[in-house]
Amino acid sequence: MKMKSEEIVIKNTLKMTQEADNQLSLYATKNRDCIKIKSPLKQQEEFDIRWPFEEDVDRILYSKSYQRYVDKTQALSFFNNAHISKRSIHVQWVSRIARQIGKCLGLNTDLIEAAALGHDLGHAPYGHVGEKILDIILQNKGFGHFCHNANSVRNILFIERDGIGYNVSLQVLDAILCHNGEMLSKKYMPDYDKTIAQFWKEYNDCWYQKDISKKIRPMTLEGCVVRVSDIISYIGKDIEDAIKVGLIKEDDLPRKATKVLGHNNKSMINRLIGDLVIHSYEKPYLSFSPEVFDALLTMMNFLSANVHHHPVLVKENAKLMRMINQLYDVYYEELTDVNNHDCKIKMFVSKMTPEYAKNDPALIVTDYLSMMTDSYVLNEYETIFLPIMHNTIL
Repeated sequence: MKMKSEEIVIKNTLKMTQEADNQLSLYATKNRDCIKIKSPLKQQEEFDIRWPFEEDVDRILYSKSYQRYVDKTQALSFFNNAHISKRSIHVQWVSRIARQIGKCLGLNTDLIEAAALGHDLGHAPYGHVGEKILDIILQNKGFGHFCHNANSVRNILFIERDGIGYNVSLQVLDAILCHNGEMLSKKYMPDYDKTIAQFWKEYNDCWYQKDISKKIRPMTLEGCVVRVSDIISYIGKDIEDAIKVGLIKEDDLPRKATKVLGHNNKSMINRLIGDLVIHSYEKPYLSFSPEVFDALLTMMNFLSANVHHHPVLVKENAKLMRMINQLYDVYYEELTDVNNHDCKIKMFVSKMTPEYAKNDPALIVTDYLSMMTDSYVLNEYETIFLPIMHNTIL
């Protein structure tokens, strides 16, 4: 009886998957085309009731990297306010926006959800400032470059589960690698002919060629949706956050853009999603109308100049860069000192697979630092560099 019930469930699950594929757009990624990047650890894996890309969603959700989102800030790192965007809520907003777009266009929303939730797993503490200093350090070490896109893929495949990693699909990993919320395009055309070999080449190139992550294209239309949703999710919210903490006023917003997009996050999201869906429906690519594209580009340029490069942030970010640089030097010295056996970074390496220890020390220290949350970086800096006050008896 048990075997018969199991066979029925398997048949029904496969049938539902096939029916779901038949309902998708001509340009959508089908569940039957899901490619797992690694070979299974077992010859005969137990039947999994989840659909292929649903497995990826759960592996990302339960990863340690995902849990660390909660203590990583988005854009405004130096303001004490419970309602300033955190990385954890940002990825959920990206997922919600991307799934809404994907549903309207008949795309694979499981693939979209996995990529959206995992797109920032490799982000350094303190966002793009942490990313920038790690990139400078790796260049100075002669290793290459650091970008959170490639580091997110690295976390999933080679860092999680003490170096064993997760077996996540090629399409999800590719969407994560190719997401870029700083680059707005007039047309988001997937690289439909991309192969596994090309994916690996692009992944490796991201570590050794400057800004290559800004040039590569996702292999799926779902990946394109996640890429543009990253922009849609932060453009209005970063503006609202900046107004909330007093960096800018609503009257400062460029009228050319607000006439088209509105003045707040809600109106911007509604206009951007609606316009994108209308101009991308039943097409093999994504695009905005010229009017909305120009307004969005204007708003992005305003946000960069007046918020992300605001003098208050520039001043504090310089301190942060010095702090991370000093921590890196300490960890690197500890890791490469053959006589130092009692340090945190060597304990970290000892818990990983034997293969992991063969990595370049410069990359290992980057792994160690990039995984840290914002508060952990501050605590480490205080422990290592600030004197401890000892109580004495009068």
